[in-house]
Amino acid sequence: MTLSPSAAARVAAIAAKQGKPAILRLAVEGGGCSGFQYRFGLAESAEADDLVVEAGEATLVVDPVSLDLVAGSTVDFVESLGGSAFQVTNPNAASGCGCGSSFAI
Repeated sequence: MTLSPSAAARVAAIAAKQGKPAILRLAVEGGGCSGFQYRFGLAESAEADDLVVEAGEATLVVDPVSLDLVAGSTVDFVESLGGSAFQVTNPNAASGCGCGSSFAI
């Protein structure tokens, strides 16, 4: 798992505004138009069984169940005319939807 420099900077900026630790939790849930969807949120701390990835001023944490579906992925933060969002490049995804927030294995 990798947290890109732009994603790490964005997590740090959001956390500073909210007065929280710069810890981004990535989780996978059932749903979305392709079967699974990514869920992002700031976490107060990592759980004992989480994968923890340090990147710059921020940390990415992923629970073991989600890790099976996103192992080897890169979390990036992209800005475009359509808006800005965290984006996962997942080598395990067989297909995805047009919005990039859901995928199938």
